[in-house]
Amino acid sequence: MLFLVLIYHHDAKMAAATAAEHEALGRDYGAFNKFLAESGALRGTATWPAGVATIRSQDGEALVTEGPYSEAKDKVAGFFLIEVEDMDAAIGFAKRVPGAQYGGVEIRPVQV
Repeated sequence: MLFLVLIYHHDAKMAAATAAEHEALGRDYGAFNKFLAESGALRGTATWPAGVATIRSQDGEALVTEGPYSEAKDKVAGFFLIEVEDMDAAIGFAKRVPGAQYGGVEIRPVQV
């Protein structure tokens, strides 16, 4: 089964993190990304803000802006797409996301 795993970061928590905590998070993501690549389950990934565009409707026209558009405190920081046997396996992957301490991780089954 395919699962989309969305990683959320809370603006205030990220802003409150020290430089050392940001460096540690970067190292932890390096190790996590290596784990994903070596797992054989990874099917795709993306991180913010590389290549993000948002489309909204305004006065019947499509308005395209660069970057994410969200008024929420938690913002999507990235995602990965995995193919594993079931939700329990997907949860196992999601529990390893380093950024969960700065927001949350959401798992969605993908229908194809």
